[in-house]
Amino acid sequence: MEEPLRDSRTLAVQLRDRIADLIREEGLKPGDKLPTEAQLTQRFRISRPALREALKLLEQDDVIYVEHGRGRFVSALSAVQVDRPITVFESVTDMARQYGYRTVNKVLSISEEAPDRHVAECLRLGAADRVIRIERLRLHDEEPILYCIDYVPRGIVAGRLYDVDWTGSLMDLLERYGNRPRMSAANVSAVMLPDDAVERHDLRNFGPALLITETCFNAVGAPVNFARDYHRGSHFTFSFTRK
Repeated sequence: MEEPLRDSRTLAVQLRDRIADLIREEGLKPGDKLPTEAQLTQRFRISRPALREALKLLEQDDVIYVEHGRGRFVSALSAVQVDRPITVFESVTDMARQYGYRTVNKVLSISEEAPDRHVAECLRLGAADRVIRIERLRLHDEEPILYCIDYVPRGIVAGRLYDVDWTGSLMDLLERYGNRPRMSAANVSAVMLPDDAVERHDLRNFGPALLITETCFNAVGAPVNFARDYHRGSHFTFSFTRK
């Protein structure tokens, strides 16, 4: 019997990854039937609702497919091994950890301000609404590997900005306010860091970056975060499948 799942990722994501590992370890091929829900709940010592959420994630990722009345089966896509697929939604903190980095988060600036038109549109804000702008640098072994700018609707975070610890996972912080992001719509581009960030924060050696610009949504589809994350090109690669 497997050990209970206990790490910082959500239970469904942990279980999704463990089932994907099971498919590989058991040598299941495309078209093979997945163990039943009863067998999986017993193996992973998990509740039926959590299991079904994890299975739904695997189905969304096209790792498995469902034939009603027959069960769940391994899909053809499961034969394609993709490391760190760019379609995975996870916090920057978790993503960096999966690469083997143990990052230290440095808050460069934090402010409450009126959003520009693009940020306001992405977060569906009115003319009088304001945002919290968080500018952070993530370092591994004292080397900057991520430059991040996040915008959060001011109405989500109660209280004074300086009373909040902004150094940890923003996803976890938003969860404490009842608005954990669950999915996002994102764009990817290869860029250099903004000139003002390079000059203000002495990032001349950062080099080319993979910029992921995304709007993150909570469980009911409301936008709760707009982010621009610059991944240092020398430290990150992402993969994807085509179908």
